[in-house]
Amino acid sequence: MGAVERFEELEVWQRARELANLIYDLSDTGLFARDFGLRDQMRRAVVSVMSNIAEGFESRTQGLFIEFLGRAKGSSGELRSQLYIAHDRKYLNQHDFDVAFNLAETCSKQLTRLIQYLNSKPNTSRIKEDEAPYHV
Repeated sequence: MGAVERFEELEVWQRARELANLIYDLSDTGLFARDFGLRDQMRRAVVSVMSNIAEGFESRTQGLFIEFLGRAKGSSGELRSQLYIAHDRKYLNQHDFDVAFNLAETCSKQLTRLIQYLNSKPNTSRIKEDEAPYHV
């Protein structure tokens, strides 16, 4: 894994962003759009995936980064569970369910691999920022 300077460069964050946009699109029509509780909870869960990746990347330590990645993985699991409800309620057809579920599962697997990688490199510096001058 090469040096990553911004969370936007992480493939898992890019997949999470794709998943978030998919969930917003799928939950914006028909009966799904009117089930405010499920729709909003799914949107919060999917936004949590990408947000926790970003927040963890920007955190102070590698340990915190790993913690936030774990939270993102948990939100991915939450979303997969909610996809079943949306499918059971006929808000999603089989194709849309499969696409969303597979993308959420891909994010979860990528998060697992990233966590494993970071755990195997406990002293790796992951943030490469130019020195920012400031005045007191």
